[in-house]
Amino acid sequence: MQKTRKNYRREFEDYAYVLDFLPYGRCEDTRPDYKKKGLVQAFGEKNFVLMELELKDDVDIDLAEKLYIGKHNREKVSHVLKMIKYEELSRTSKLELVHVIKESIFNQENRFIDFLNTCDAISPRLHSLQILPSVGKTAMWKILEEREKKPFENFADFEKRVHKHNIVDVVAQRIEEELKETQKHYLFIKWKNNTSKK
Repeated sequence: MQKTRKNYRREFEDYAYVLDFLPYGRCEDTRPDYKKKGLVQAFGEKNFVLMELELKDDVDIDLAEKLYIGKHNREKVSHVLKMIKYEELSRTSKLELVHVIKESIFNQENRFIDFLNTCDAISPRLHSLQILPSVGKTAMWKILEEREKKPFENFADFEKRVHKHNIVDVVAQRIEEELKETQKHYLFIKWKNNTSKK
């Protein structure tokens, strides 16, 4: 069964990166300031969910800080309020997003190396690799040739053998594009995923 936003919510994130802190909540909240609660816009590390969080009283946070949002003993987060869409992000959140995506990718290097080693065709005419930004047919064939010889071990090994610099930037750009929900195929956003064979 294809996952949808509705049934995806059953899968929980354990960690999220701070994108922005809105001390008086959303600007469309018309309540007096003293009745408003601050909220954090954040990016989930594992499933790449965009969300809003409520903090506990008297805690300090920094942009790009990694917060524990699991079910037990949260240090700084009081509640996970809701999932949000890309267009609901503040301007600061949109600017910060690509940086925290990269941080998440670096922290899960094995996951993305596994993707590069195992991803396959979406259709007879289109390979998963081809929908990564700046990966055309020539680069695709080079990746397939090299991984057939020996699986890639890490990002440095991939970039050395494929001569494709900044693969983290490429993957981060693709994840950001998928978060905008304008793509035909989804490789990394699980609740929109209809192509990955993983």
